[in-house]
Amino acid sequence: MEASIVDLRYHMNNVLKALRRNEKVNILYRGKIMGVLSPIKKQQKLSVKTHPFCGMHAKDKTSVNDIIKKLRKFRYESI
Repeated sequence: MEASIVDLRYHMNNVLKALRRNEKVNILYRGKIMGVLSPIKKQQKLSVKTHPFCGMHAKDKTSVNDIIKKLRKFRYESI
């Protein structure tokens, strides 16, 4: 799809619909392409079991509260 600056101003709903259809939108200024809007890739919803953060400290036997205190310590020491 191609959209001029006026289209962006008055017909933004059509531009958003094109993005929802995974179409790229060429932005025109005085008939020349100035930029391209492209849809973002849909993010996968990760379950707790497959999320990379979970299990990161599985081998560490330190409690969660101690880990949080250790992470926040530097912020509170500088005051």
